[in-house]
Amino acid sequence: MKKIASLFLVSLFAGAITLGAYKLFFEKDTYVVEGIARETPFLRTSNTTTSAKGAGINEVDFTIAAEKTVNAVVHVKNLSTSKSNGSLADFFYGFEKKQTPQIGTGSGVIISPDGYIVTNNHVIANASQLEVSLNNKKTYKAEVIGADAESDIALLKIDVDKPLPYLAFGDSDNSRVGEWVLAVGNPFSLTSTVTAGIVSAKARSLTLGQQSFIQTDAAVNPGNSGGALVNTNGDLIGINTAITSQTGSYVGYSFAVPSNIAKKVVEDIMEFGNVQRGLLGIRGGDLNPQSATELGLEEIEGVYISQITEESGAEAAGLEEGDVIKRVDDINVRKFSELTGYLRSKRPGDVIDVTVEREGKKLTRKVTLRKDQTIILPATGFTVKNLSDKDKRTFGTKKGVKIIDVPQGYERYGLENKIIIAVGDNDIDDIDDAKEHFGEISKYGRTSFTMINEKGEKERLILQ
Repeated sequence: MKKIASLFLVSLFAGAITLGAYKLFFEKDTYVVEGIARETPFLRTSNTTTSAKGAGINEVDFTIAAEKTVNAVVHVKNLSTSKSNGSLADFFYGFEKKQTPQIGTGSGVIISPDGYIVTNNHVIANASQLEVSLNNKKTYKAEVIGADAESDIALLKIDVDKPLPYLAFGDSDNSRVGEWVLAVGNPFSLTSTVTAGIVSAKARSLTLGQQSFIQTDAAVNPGNSGGALVNTNGDLIGINTAITSQTGSYVGYSFAVPSNIAKKVVEDIMEFGNVQRGLLGIRGGDLNPQSATELGLEEIEGVYISQITEESGAEAAGLEEGDVIKRVDDINVRKFSELTGYLRSKRPGDVIDVTVEREGKKLTRKVTLRKDQTIILPATGFTVKNLSDKDKRTFGTKKGVKIIDVPQGYERYGLENKIIIAVGDNDIDDIDDAKEHFGEISKYGRTSFTMINEKGEKERLILQ
């Protein structure tokens, strides 16, 4: 009996050792991980199929637009002369200053089969002779039909024997940020150069809100000025005009005058001989967080009206100081350059719908744009305007122009709000007379002009 018990214990002990050795050396641990269910995945994945156009640059076809454009873009050569300062001996002995020939180059776009060409004003400025070369290397003498320095657009004409390839103006308002574009021109006198990029921004202003450019990253260099900016359909949506660079060459951004503005300037030059600008009749500016807080406004998008011009379309339509312009026609207005860019495509007499926000409510008014009643006078820099009916009653005169602003050097004379009625012996009836006669003032002579103050008294100021 004792032998059986001993045998049983030995067997039990041996089995325990065997089982322990198996667990220790042969059996692998198994772990169970319990997942925590999430209602929303931490990183979301888009299930939208990538579009063919967005699949890559190789999926976009630029060839049709390039072939359509290169033969309608020309090389413009500006021949001019400048007088050198000369030596001290030249000054004492009365020798004439030497004339030095200069050559400037740029680009232009043929916009009609009979040879009308649009380019930049700065490309043809001060030219004594203009020469235009087509892509087929034919050369023509060009005539300046008209130019507008403010928009930097000029219109040329060449006489041709047969119809030329040309580009039609597209609608620049329909261009979109991110849209592919081509810049075509003659950089560094390299003819018919095509570069590609996208629209980087619209209504871009390089000054104090008076310009409205299309910004693109298509490479533009000296010589491209006046060339074409086209979309992938080959429609002309801009005239390449400027770059911002410390070196004078392309560094990533270039700017083009929108086609709607260029087209309007060209049409005005052909019809009227000058540019007709339709004015809304307000003064204002962009909003920012600080100004919006000070004015008690919740949004910072739009143009804040700080002043309404007398007898303007804005006044007649019932716009008020403190209104915030949110929209003109079907164009959303977020900043001042968007407003001025759209208005530059309009003429006096055009009627536009202006949507403003007033005391939390949106109102739409029809505004008839009116002709510019103010100018900056040559020689003095005075800003003057035509007389309103109220001015005529207040000052007791039917002729003259009212000074509304003066440069800093004239501020101490108290000239603002006085009426200029004559320059020398020449009477001034309106801003056109004022511009003409102030333009005749020589900086080397003495000139006087006569004014009327609010008491009806005449005053005279001598410029010397």
